Amino acid sequence: MDTESTYSGYSYYSGRSRGSHRHGERSRDRHKSRSKDSRSEKSVTINTPPAEPLLGDSAVRGEQVQDDNWGETTTAVTGTSEHSLSQEDIVRITKDLEDSVGLDCRRYFTLTLAVILGLLVFLTPLAFLVLPHLLWPERLQSCGTACEGLFISVAFKLLILLLAVWALFFRPPRAGLPRVFVFRALLAVLVLLFVVSYWLFYGVRILDSQDENYQGIVQYAVSLVDALLFIHYLAIVLLELRQLQPCFSVCITRSTDGEMRHYNLGQLSIQRAALAILEHYYCDFPVHNPALLSASKSRAAKHLAGLKVYNVDGPGNNAAAGLAHSQSRAMIAAAARRRDTSHNELYYEEAEHERRVRKRRARLVVAVEEAFTHIKHLQEEEQKKAPGDVMDPREAAQAIFPSMARALQKYLRTTKQQHCHSMESIQQHLAFCITNNMTPKAFLESYLSPGPTLQYSRDHWMARHWTLISEASVTSGLKDGTVFVLKSVDFSLVVTSKKIPYIQMSEEYIDPKSHKFVLRLQSETSV
Repeated sequence: MDTESTYSGYSYYSGRSRGSHRHGERSRDRHKSRSKDSRSEKSVTINTPPAEPLLGDSAVRGEQVQDDNWGETTTAVTGTSEHSLSQEDIVRITKDLEDSVGLDCRRYFTLTLAVILGLLVFLTPLAFLVLPHLLWPERLQSCGTACEGLFISVAFKLLILLLAVWALFFRPPRAGLPRVFVFRALLAVLVLLFVVSYWLFYGVRILDSQDENYQGIVQYAVSLVDALLFIHYLAIVLLELRQLQPCFSVCITRSTDGEMRHYNLGQLSIQRAALAILEHYYCDFPVHNPALLSASKSRAAKHLAGLKVYNVDGPGNNAAAGLAHSQSRAMIAAAARRRDTSHNELYYEEAEHERRVRKRRARLVVAVEEAFTHIKHLQEEEQKKAPGDVMDPREAAQAIFPSMARALQKYLRTTKQQHCHSMESIQQHLAFCITNNMTPKAFLESYLSPGPTLQYSRDHWMARHWTLISEASVTSGLKDGTVFVLKSVDFSLVVTSKKIPYIQMSEEYIDPKSHKFVLRLQSETSV
């Protein structure tokens, strides 16, 4: 064991000393290329059409900055920073900070109003009962047995109302919506008007006249609590039960790769439907991989790179104009012939890519199975050792990770998933599988097939801001044919809604006697 650790330490320091010079050259080359790209990017982004994602190149730059050599140099850490910020990045970060501050202020302001309204609702019945004892206690009539029973009723009803309001309204917010929730605002206004009207009636008929019938005052407070309970029931119907019945079928399409899902939604506004769609998106859609899109774009650019025609005579010559016209037709014909043969290149390219994926997948499966077999041998040996010498799952994962790191790195590079998995996340997942006694197949499932977006780290899936683009008002309800767009930094979700048709069912009665039949057999047989 000591011999192996000494050898690994020697290979690490020797590899680091040999690769330091090459790493410095690569960093200088990347710095020069990034400086050239940043100078040329400003001239390109001026004429970028609005429909294209403005940050599409930033994802590519992020991939170039990220170090993908963790399979070969797993512990090498450099002290120099390779990240650079352009003026557009600074403006975008400032805008995100301003939006976050605005959303926080809006959320706290809404919470403050809700708390004030809740205190007003719960203190009003108590004030109705206490004020007569404070203002004219000597003129009040004695409270009998029925009146004291009403005290118990008010106490338990207020307790039930408090728990119901806490369960329905005081929940952690799931998102910040662009507009106010109409039904919740209407319920708040209804409760406010209701309490104010009760206070007006209480001030005119009870405080001014100093009513001596205290039992009637208690019954008045009980009626207020009963009405508040009915309003809470109305809130449950409008906020929770109304949207349960499916009314619309929505189709969500991701703009970059065309990934599509269908869901059934109830009667929701556009902004609340967008929130429900985003919750489904993080759980059902595979993670967005811009590396695959960049590969397809480079392949398309390579196929479209056709012939170039140069006008030698200059733009002012009429003969040159006719020649340019004939050359353009010849170029179109050549591009058409090239397009007829480009599908063969695409076919063989995809076949070669699939062959490489299968080959590296087989190597990865064998490497992981050998590593897990080694873990089983280690566990059998550790059972014979003293309790203090047992290796924990984290140390076991770090011990077997170098044996599979190279095969895993090559597979992730081939499938363009290297930016989705870091070395630390892979080791944590490996330690988790060892702790729960999982098989090699269970460990590889996270890397062989792309999982949902929530499976990966927050840096890859957490979108700070979504923009809802809709021609109709976002507070209006869904309708048949409604189209809206949820725009993120580097892709968009295009949503179209279709109303579920009305289904007419009819019944057809079948007489049970119609299934009966008689089998007649002839007794005469041929001789």
